[in-house]
Amino acid sequence: MSESVQDRLQSMHEAARLGGGEQRIAAQHGKGKLTARERVELLLDPGSFAEIGELVTHRSENFGLGAQRVPGDGVVTGTGTVDGRPVAVFSQDFTVFGGSLSEEHARKIARIMDLAMQVGIPMLGLNDSGGARIQEGVVSLAGYSKLFLRNVQASGVVPQLSAILGPCAGGAVYSPALTDFIFMVDGTSYMHITGPDVVKTVTHEEVTSEDLGGAQLHGSISGVSHFTCDDDAECLARMRRLLAFLPANNSEDPPRRSCEDPAERQDPLLDSIIPEASNQPYDMHRVIRAVVDDADFLEVQPDFARNILVGFARLGGRPVGLVANQPAVMAGVLDIDASEKAARFVRFCDAFNLPLVTLEDVPGFMPGTVQEHGGIIRRGAKLLYAYCEATVPKLTVITRKAYGGAYCVMSSKSTGGDWNVAWPSAQVAVMGAEGAAKVIFRREIAAAADPAAEERSKIEDYQQRFNNPFDAAERGFIDAVIQPGETRGRLIRALELLATKRASMPAKKHGSIPL
Repeated sequence: MSESVQDRLQSMHEAARLGGGEQRIAAQHGKGKLTARERVELLLDPGSFAEIGELVTHRSENFGLGAQRVPGDGVVTGTGTVDGRPVAVFSQDFTVFGGSLSEEHARKIARIMDLAMQVGIPMLGLNDSGGARIQEGVVSLAGYSKLFLRNVQASGVVPQLSAILGPCAGGAVYSPALTDFIFMVDGTSYMHITGPDVVKTVTHEEVTSEDLGGAQLHGSISGVSHFTCDDDAECLARMRRLLAFLPANNSEDPPRRSCEDPAERQDPLLDSIIPEASNQPYDMHRVIRAVVDDADFLEVQPDFARNILVGFARLGGRPVGLVANQPAVMAGVLDIDASEKAARFVRFCDAFNLPLVTLEDVPGFMPGTVQEHGGIIRRGAKLLYAYCEATVPKLTVITRKAYGGAYCVMSSKSTGGDWNVAWPSAQVAVMGAEGAAKVIFRREIAAAADPAAEERSKIEDYQQRFNNPFDAAERGFIDAVIQPGETRGRLIRALELLATKRASMPAKKHGSIPL
């Protein structure tokens, strides 16, 4: 290679690594944000990144763009490893044209997405972009469409993780929205379809980008985001942690680890955590931590629909997806948000071979006009559909209440549960004893000389008959009544037994989930 060619190559490498230049890099740092390449270095194992498309530039001559060409065209793409396991990654560079998506920028991302699907590795997207490059017109919009198509094609094939590390607005939001998990950084990232100026023009509302689509809003109110982080470094570290639970693709099992936590360990907390009064709350987090390996639980969407808990843990070194009602919030009742939150999580776990462990304490579905008018029938059915559709091992532990249709929805034996057990404190019934007695014995209570005493007597009769796990056990709707302290060991043994489970749905193009 001649010296002039070598010099030219070196110059192009340096230009690519410098991106938009020192001044714009300083501005990026001044906002508390890392550069695209700094993010890749933090996300991946040291020295593992192999860049693809470093020297690509845009081809547009419109509006003076021909004189502004930067190698890489505002996005860094390539492959590397996380904990030694290969991944594909793209990282948008806000210092180059504001990270805007051009025809070539989109082509680079599409190329790395295609590669991820071809070789079966997770696709990680680090988003920091002002949107479509308006100087290129429709070709930049077509670029987004190509990415949306690939997001859908990759769905359920390889895990797709998106980090929002700056602006993400307009059509750009739909690529992350089509991925499996979204991470946002509080104070520096936002997602919205239309910006504050358009909102003000159309609705006369005055709102900031943070209030319209910031990390806190999407993490707690809209449910768009799954993880809210304090800064870029924490965000990238949490992406690495999540990947440790996931297989590389849908044909692999999740990565198993050695486990020092004894399989038969019994936590005495479990034997006393259920309150004497059935209307008293307790924190299901405590149950989860007492049961899983090393009390390690990676909760997903912790601030959204807090009446249900979802997340990842390990049992005997095996990764599992956990779904649990939360009696400490709204008594653990199922509502629209909780149903949709859990349904999406269940479907992800089923797509990527993660066994489902359900901890159940549910008094029913949330009543009221807000829920009914909001479509609780259709939207609650999503969770039922997700559990019925799932073919991975499904294990359910009823800790206390399992009432009515909500009992059926939470991975009951009749909807395909593989291993369903209950604690002695479980109450498996159509409804609570008080409500049931008032319906069944309303005439006897009304006709009694002492209606209050008669009502108490009938409530007690119903409790003795149904508000326990034994009738369900006698009829085979639960497989065993176990002592709470045995839960961890019994779950681990059941997972070992079900590790070779093989099941399939009837042949079809796809089902019609009640979207």
